Amino acid sequence: MTHSRRTLAPQTWRHGAPVRGAARDVPEEAPLALTFNRETYAVMMGTPADLEDFAVGFSLSEGIVRRPGDIERLEVLEHDNGIELRMDLAAPHLAALTSRRRRMLGPTGCGLCGIDSLAEAVRAPRMVPEGAIVSAATIVRAVRDIAPLQTLNRATHAVHAAALWLPGRGVVLLREDVGRHNALDKLVGAAARAGLDASAGMVLLTSRVSIEMVQKAAILGAPILVAVSAPTAHAVRLAEAAGMTLVAVARADGFEVFCGGHRVVPESRAHVA
Repeated sequence: MTHSRRTLAPQTWRHGAPVRGAARDVPEEAPLALTFNRETYAVMMGTPADLEDFAVGFSLSEGIVRRPGDIERLEVLEHDNGIELRMDLAAPHLAALTSRRRRMLGPTGCGLCGIDSLAEAVRAPRMVPEGAIVSAATIVRAVRDIAPLQTLNRATHAVHAAALWLPGRGVVLLREDVGRHNALDKLVGAAARAGLDASAGMVLLTSRVSIEMVQKAAILGAPILVAVSAPTAHAVRLAEAAGMTLVAVARADGFEVFCGGHRVVPESRAHVA
């Protein structure tokens, strides 16, 4: 179950007729149950890889904990019908969780299923720090550099990635998942567990930008969010409210800055190369 992909031999058709085809790797997905003190909080479909990062990142993104150390114990338990990410919380965090508990069964990539409050769905994101100034060329290079690191996507062409870029170091972390929200949660968890400071960095996404992605990037504390696809209008409004720079439609020949343009400058004026 914990394998991230599987090799299949599909029947291949070309020009209206079956032909001899090659084997194809496809990503695995499994039900991932996030439980706190033996109570199920959420069940998400996701890629069964980097699950400790996912558990911690989801807990941080949901506001259940404020730091990885608030989770007293974390176990990954395989069951016949899925995987349980079992976490034990200290009493204060458990009490806060009980007061806002919700249960949800989310399809792949769903970030809002089961929320019973409109205010919770569009909650104001955390304000991000001012961060560093980056050059346009730096953004293009950062987006280019994530492709070789997407090992699962290179094999399957079917998963999303979220990466963290830091000045002077480049891309330091990358996580993949069939769900774009899950990939970013995994990144949030991995960065928190590694004690990385994202306050001068960029989050890079291979997906579109919706409000949940802005909220999760703000939890990580990155002042710049870069995506290869376009944002929604609400995502732009939330990014502005968080003081975030939102760059999207990032390609090899350029990108579009939707808000926070003061952090993006020509190469000659950049503080960070």
